[in-house]
Amino acid sequence: MGVVFRARTGLAQARQWLRHPMAPYFMLIGATTLLVGIGLLEVYSASTTNNLVTGKPELGTIAKQAASAAIGVPILIVTARLPVRVYRLMAYPLLIVTLILLVAVLAFGQVSTGGNQNWLVFGPLTIQPSEFAKFALVLWGADLLDRKEKRLTSWDHLIVPLLPMAGVIIGLVMLGGDMGTSMVIAAIAFSLLFVVGAPARLFTVLTGGAAGLATLAVLIRPSRVRRFTEFLSSSTADPSGTGYQAAQGFSALSSGGWFGVGLGASREKWGQLPEAQTDFIFAIIGEELGLFGALSVLALFVVMGYSGLRIALSAQDGFVRLASAAVTGWLMAQTLINLGAVLGVLPIAGVPLPFVSYGGSSLLPSLAAVGMLLSFARTQYRHGPLGELPGEPTADPSFDASGRPERQASSDGSAPAKLGNRPPRARERAAEKLGNPS
Repeated sequence: MGVVFRARTGLAQARQWLRHPMAPYFMLIGATTLLVGIGLLEVYSASTTNNLVTGKPELGTIAKQAASAAIGVPILIVTARLPVRVYRLMAYPLLIVTLILLVAVLAFGQVSTGGNQNWLVFGPLTIQPSEFAKFALVLWGADLLDRKEKRLTSWDHLIVPLLPMAGVIIGLVMLGGDMGTSMVIAAIAFSLLFVVGAPARLFTVLTGGAAGLATLAVLIRPSRVRRFTEFLSSSTADPSGTGYQAAQGFSALSSGGWFGVGLGASREKWGQLPEAQTDFIFAIIGEELGLFGALSVLALFVVMGYSGLRIALSAQDGFVRLASAAVTGWLMAQTLINLGAVLGVLPIAGVPLPFVSYGGSSLLPSLAAVGMLLSFARTQYRHGPLGELPGEPTADPSFDASGRPERQASSDGSAPAKLGNRPPRARERAAEKLGNPS
């Protein structure tokens, strides 16, 4: 009975903590910190051995990733303190710069070993503009749809110019050969439309069109045809041909057992598994940390997704709601595409695992996006309640769970006073005038 009582008490305390308005803020910080830390450990483990095998500097890969994290953490701290109006001001300039860089990639970009043209090289600095295009589309799309809120009942205002601009970005990325990133950008556009209440017919049309364009993109490139064919016939796929990477990924996951072979003890990283530190790093996690470690990483992404959705659902500002949902859709879609490829339920798309895979161009905008979510959470806590969990009553009809006064009707029966949008001192003075305790 004592164990049951302590378990029930712990669950009650955890649920009470989850009701706190700042719970998403702290959960986001914790999940992001752990994912970046796990990523650094696994990039070090997966890359050092492969670098020795290929004759590259042993610590070259982890040094670059650590430098990206050292730059990304201050970016997260700064973005977590920016007000909402700054993000709205950034929307158009960031979109214009991103479009210029995407065009520059096609003209001057570096072609990778896989045949994609995604990179711009500036001396020792190499960037992938398509990764920054995700953040740019989030800000621009959220600002656009919030400004057009009263006109979104019309299809032309709903579609134009959001979908044409998203199509331009996807087209520029696809011209470089990066189909995986194009799928993530499409998920951002779908998230924005879903939040503003786009009709189901529109999603049906868009899904059909996207499927047709994806089929065409596969057919015009022989390597994609071979990879997709191998995926459809995985049981008879040639493990020495295009099915080699998937087969080695399965081998890594299956050899991990419950608790793994130990950190740094992976055998697949000795040159057998291609892209071990990037697209298939989850396979190395499963091999070295086992099922327990793999599920722990999945749980961190679930926590991140829950936190982002809670911030979006609780937002009173339209831009905050749209941007939060779009960032959450971006990170969760990218996670699902990467894990689906590693687990064999989706074709390999070359998409990195957010915060974990090697690559500064992926890590920096992802950390900036999380910083923006943290900023939104702080802003909503300071200027109004984040809201309760479904089914949870407030402690007092006049106050929310954090002790802030809610809207109350004035004594003459006029419209309720908007206390939640005022600064803390103004809310206290207004509450006193309405007869509420401070």
